[in-house]
Amino acid sequence: MTQASIDVIGIGNAIVDVIAHAEDSFLAGEGLVKGTMTLIDADRADALYRMMGPAIEASGGSAGNTMAGIASLGGTGAYIGKVRDDFLGQVYRHDITAAGVRFETLAATAGPGTARCLILVTPDGQRTMNTYLGACVELGPADIDPDVITAARITYLEGYLFDPPLAQEAFRKAAAIAHSAGRQVALSLSDPFCVSRHRAAFRDLVDGHVDILFANEAEICSLYETDDFGAAAAAVRTHVAIAALTRSAAGSVILVEGVEHPVAAAPVARVVDTTGAGDLYASGFLFGLTRTLPLPACGEIGSLCAAEIISHFGARPEVNLSQLLGDAGHA
Repeated sequence: MTQASIDVIGIGNAIVDVIAHAEDSFLAGEGLVKGTMTLIDADRADALYRMMGPAIEASGGSAGNTMAGIASLGGTGAYIGKVRDDFLGQVYRHDITAAGVRFETLAATAGPGTARCLILVTPDGQRTMNTYLGACVELGPADIDPDVITAARITYLEGYLFDPPLAQEAFRKAAAIAHSAGRQVALSLSDPFCVSRHRAAFRDLVDGHVDILFANEAEICSLYETDDFGAAAAAVRTHVAIAALTRSAAGSVILVEGVEHPVAAAPVARVVDTTGAGDLYASGFLFGLTRTLPLPACGEIGSLCAAEIISHFGARPEVNLSQLLGDAGHA
């Protein structure tokens, strides 16, 4: 097996985030379910945008956030995601490459515009996402570069991307290339409603194509159709080599070869915005894994990164995460 030149390559929805504060009453009035992601069309995106308060705009997307975290930690990351050759597409490409992530996917020259996610953050720090996928729906097997997949130690798949029809083919192609090169494949389930929409396909992907699974409590319970976290955790053990299951303030649980490693949540003075918490947990965990650290240490780094991201607005790190690790004694 040739030496890997990339730590992690992420495949996901290339989305520009639009983040604003909102009251619970606004969510109720618009029929929005707090803490979830809802797919919307262009007209709904325009209407919601007009009603939102002052906003911060930044390049996002779940896997894109994870790759930015990998780069901030000092790792090497690459990204595959579809944008349009429009202004938001240029913004996205500039932001992710400026963060130190390799991004060479060709922009679409026709069709829907670059995707955007309208994120409403309530006073309790919870984020409610309304996503117009735009150009993301065009990503397919042709966008999977075998050379880049082969060069990466881990290929990381974003569950949100599972909605567009071609994405499932792209995921399976990427996983096959990675495994044929002796590499590992990781998947984030991303959202319980996304899991419920594609449960059978997700189970097939997890069972036959995934080595490392990331999920929160609601997502893993949705995958195995149970309200019992313990039952869901027991079920996933037989399907993947490593499962990293996050439980918000209760920390996370890492399952491997019949062993359970509980990891405490890192302390945070104030939760400002939970956007990207799972994405940055994955950054830290995968960074540790590519450096062959013990799994509990991988979880601790993930928790540190998640704590940093929920302490401010937005889903990209505001501090150098490698410095953060050094200060915490993980250098």
